[in-house]
Amino acid sequence: MKKLYICCIALLLSSLSFSQLRLSVLGGPQWASVNESNSIPGWDSTTKPNYTKRTSINIGLLADVPIGESGRWFLQPGVFYSGKGRKYAQVNDTVTAAISDTLLYNNNFYTNYIDIPVSIAHKFPLGKKSSFLVSAGPYLALFFNGKNTIETRAYSTNKFNKEEINIDAGKATNKVKTSDFGVNVRAGFELGSILLTAFYSQGFTNFYTASYDGTFKHRVIGASVGFGLTKAQARKPKDRDKDGVPDVQDLCPTIAGTVATNGCPDADNDGIADANDKCPQLAGLPKYSGCPIPDTDKDGINDEEDKCPEMAGLPKYNGCPIPDSDGDGINDEADQCPDKAGTPDFNGCPIPDSDGDGLNDKEDKCPQEAGSKENNGCPEIKKEIVEKVNYAAKNIFFDLNSDKILQKSFDALNEVAEILKENSALRLSIEGHSDNAGKANYNLALSQKRAEAVKAYLIAQGIDPGRLAAQGFGQEKPIADNKTSQGRAQNRRVELKLEQD
Repeated sequence: MKKLYICCIALLLSSLSFSQLRLSVLGGPQWASVNESNSIPGWDSTTKPNYTKRTSINIGLLADVPIGESGRWFLQPGVFYSGKGRKYAQVNDTVTAAISDTLLYNNNFYTNYIDIPVSIAHKFPLGKKSSFLVSAGPYLALFFNGKNTIETRAYSTNKFNKEEINIDAGKATNKVKTSDFGVNVRAGFELGSILLTAFYSQGFTNFYTASYDGTFKHRVIGASVGFGLTKAQARKPKDRDKDGVPDVQDLCPTIAGTVATNGCPDADNDGIADANDKCPQLAGLPKYSGCPIPDTDKDGINDEEDKCPEMAGLPKYNGCPIPDSDGDGINDEADQCPDKAGTPDFNGCPIPDSDGDGLNDKEDKCPQEAGSKENNGCPEIKKEIVEKVNYAAKNIFFDLNSDKILQKSFDALNEVAEILKENSALRLSIEGHSDNAGKANYNLALSQKRAEAVKAYLIAQGIDPGRLAAQGFGQEKPIADNKTSQGRAQNRRVELKLEQD
């Protein structure tokens, strides 16, 4: 088999050398996986999540064979060494480990192939020596070698064991097929002799014979950097009039012209063919059929459209200057405060400060009520209100492991509701917290439910839901040591935080 690989590579190199086509060497990382499908009960939920991609390399040769005369289409055969396969890792919990006597089980299934892709590529020019390329086509992969590495750690003895098994090709159980067939896609940039690409391949062949019914197909994604080893010998297109424009693109193939006019004559070199140029000896623009633009004041606006042809202006004012007395960038016709600099949002007038607190209405979150800059223009929340709400938060209690609010909490919550009713500009953030006893997910869910219960109670007291926010944090934000019962009691809490609207 290895002799066949060597023959394929030698044949490719010899054919490229003979044809003087471009040959590049490419290499880079790739991430391989195996798309497995079977009917084993529970496999998708219990076993499949433990599989991860194998990180390996992809290195080889890629050729460019031009198709046609456009210089954009290419046949791209190649030969690559490609590491494929997958990894499996399972760490058992204490109960499972005790039953199976297995604490750790890793299974690395690595197979290596010689990939032979044959793709059709299209290159989109970006510059003189750069392009963006996209290619796609089938590939044939020949199995090279493989190894199955199994690592275990016993629960009872904590002993680590490692076993390496060579993977062989064949049709029997636990063997891989000699060849694999699939499709591959590549895209990236060609910068001179350098190639920067990403690629993806999907196998169609069920490459592995397992001891159970199932299909196994390779899937690879990766990136590569390449360098040209040889330069392609460019085909010289037919050009009968020797003007540098190929006949296939030349609108005047027997009369020498310019590239700008698609091969037709252009005496004044203005990019307009003489046949279409009303001023063939004087450079002009297409807008004026090849004649120059009359522009007396040199403001870029021709005299026929310029209402101030003797005074330079702007197109917005038909060639006349913009009047702007206060220099705020808004012309006087649109400026409602032409003698006082302002902003476009207020039609040229300054941004108003309705409450006179020194913050304009755009920066002021309470534009109708004077406040401080530190509080974004809103009045400071009174200290006694904050203290009452904080005291109330410490007197909210629930049934054990429940979001049911105890009756002894109602007075505190009713006082919070009254504060919110009396201060309509206030909003309340309700945060639920727990200690670290039990599972984190359970604690998080319970703290969320308790925060929602407080919110629901306040809504029932007539508070607008839009003024309330509830969020549970579980055991994420302790304020005391969870190692003591007193600390855990402090961590099981509801916090109430006031904000200005």
